[in-house]
Amino acid sequence: MADLSSGATLTGRSDAERLVRQWCFRRGPTGLLGAEIEWFCLGPDGDRVPLDVLGAALGAHAPSTIVASSPAAPMPHGSVVSVEPGGQLELSSAPAPSAAALLADLAADETHLRELLRPYRIELHAGAAEERRPSRRLLSLPRYDAMECRFDRIGPYGRLMMCSTAAVQVTVDAGVDEPEMARRWAMLHAVGPALVAAFAASPRLAGAPEGRWASQRQRTWLPLDPARTRPLSYAGYPTEALEVPLLCVRGADGAPWRAPDGEVTFADWLDGALDETLGRRPVVADLAYHLTTLFPPVRANGYYEIRYLDGQPGDGWRAPVAAIASLAASPATTAEAMRTVAGTEELWIDAARDGLDAPELRRAATDLLTLAATAAPAAQRPLICAAERRCRAGLPPGEDPR
Repeated sequence: MADLSSGATLTGRSDAERLVRQWCFRRGPTGLLGAEIEWFCLGPDGDRVPLDVLGAALGAHAPSTIVASSPAAPMPHGSVVSVEPGGQLELSSAPAPSAAALLADLAADETHLRELLRPYRIELHAGAAEERRPSRRLLSLPRYDAMECRFDRIGPYGRLMMCSTAAVQVTVDAGVDEPEMARRWAMLHAVGPALVAAFAASPRLAGAPEGRWASQRQRTWLPLDPARTRPLSYAGYPTEALEVPLLCVRGADGAPWRAPDGEVTFADWLDGALDETLGRRPVVADLAYHLTTLFPPVRANGYYEIRYLDGQPGDGWRAPVAAIASLAASPATTAEAMRTVAGTEELWIDAARDGLDAPELRRAATDLLTLAATAAPAAQRPLICAAERRCRAGLPPGEDPR
């Protein structure tokens, strides 16, 4: 496998597509799970927490993006801390062999994180959107400068997404062979609208345009940069990835990272569109970086990243993690999940706007969670069953149907 940091020049589209397929879809036994959980940070006055204060509180766990000299040590149960542009804190778990292990490890590391922050009077607020505080970027990095520049040219949602939203992300193995990888890819997309509706938890977002949406977080993604955020197909992923416009070209020696004028795609760069501007064709490391600037609902990264779920109130993040782990646990459950949501697979906008108020999505979400609970290990069934009862009653996360 090629070194992703390689400076070797790509020979053309076929070379780049081969590398994308090789990197993004790795065969292997299924069973490992991961998750990323984000929280908003509140200082003593309820405002955002300065990055130097966050760095001091996190100590050896601080990411190098805010403390250059930090060892960025993992938390006691393996999670790694990162800071998002608006000061949100994220825990990225280590791979776990089961949902039980993943939930336990993340919960323990969350507790440890809260203990680190307590002496500094910093609180973690669970949710998917800032309801009161206006959008403000704290983290200044070339990548985020370039993102903000591009997204500002498209509409108002870029800054909101970067600085004022939080998500739950789940990762699962791709599969042992091509047919299984394709099936799992198709299932994770098909159940997306139903799960968006089931876990839509952001009806309010400070600074968002008027209009009621069940998931204001998902609303920020849909029009953000459609070529970058739309679903990609399993078979066409390598070609489609190259047809996404460049978010930026990384500058050398402190130079700014900027996107070229116009909608220049990575494929265009391969074909020579930037020969006069940059004086070079892309290298392997440029391709590897470009892949990190794709934000589809499900992203292939050797494993599958499910990116469409709202951050949940309280400890509600456990339910969608457990549900996805259950749905991906066996070929039979995967196939049944596809049948369960038939007819709702393309209702991404309806799910984000209407949530469980859409009858077909409430039905799909309820039936899907019933299936997930039935297939789940006994320890996770109560979590998923509680979410199923809530969906059946048409209630958003955080509300109890009893």
